[in-house]
Parts: sequence; structure tokens; C-alpha cells
Amino acid sequence: MHKATVLTATVATIIIVISTLVTTPNEASLTCSACEGCEVVDKIPGETFTVKVTFDNVGETEGTWAVNVAFEGEEWSWSGTPKTLILKQSHKKTLTWIGDLPSDAPVDTVARLIVYYDDSFAPQDWWIHIVEGAELKIASSTVK
Repeated sequence: MHKATVLTATVATIIIVISTLVTTPNEASLTCSACEGCEVVDKIPGETFTVKVTFDNVGETEGTWAVNVAFEGEEWSWSGTPKTLILKQSHKKTLTWIGDLPSDAPVDTVARLIVYYDDSFAPQDWWIHIVEGAELKIASSTVK
């Protein structure tokens, strides 16, 4: 009985190790795995992107906020230009930021969209993943 228990534990360990090796994600996936269901946009270093955020005043009166967006990661970051948002009660407004990724952003790194307003912030489920800008294509081949 003892040999069967040891054999079962050994087989279970081997299965766990193999499944870990097969499913271990790369750095970008690791960073994004903290957020199931995140939206990841692939971009090359220096590429332009657009961020649109719709705000809704769910309060009782008109309000004014200082708002901004940023992409924040371990290897690179980008910050938009702050804007002033004035909204009447129950009104919505969409603000747009256009930015360029850093030209030296390392390939296979990610940064997460963060929305800042007054003294608060709200991480969003959007990530930009930096991908290689070069792409190889076979123009022709011959065999003799």
C-alpha cells in the first residue's frame, strides 16, 4: 500500500511539473494574467494609439474634475495631457487622448491603462503589449 501511495504522489508531481512547463506564459502574459478578461492591444515601439474614456456624472449636482490617462508598466510608461471635465448631473462625455509609444519600449513588455481623476485613480482592463516591428517575409526560394 505504501508503494502505491508513493507511486501516485510521484506521478502527480510529474504531471504538475509537465503541465507547468507547457503552460508557463511569457513575461507579457504573466503580467496580464493578473487580470482575467483583459483587453491587450499589440503595438510596435513608437506607434500611435488612441484612448477614449467615457465619463458619467452619477452624482446629485454638476461636477468638475481634473482627468488624465496613463499607461504604466515596469519597463515603459506614457502619460497623456491633463484635461478638465465639467459634467451636469446624469450627463456623459467621452474624452480622447492620442499618444505615441516610446520608441525605446522593449519588445514583449506591457503597460496598463490607468485613469486619473482629482485625487483618485482607476486601473482599467486595457494593456498595450509591445511587439517586434520587423517582420520577415520569404521573397523567393530555389532548389537545384
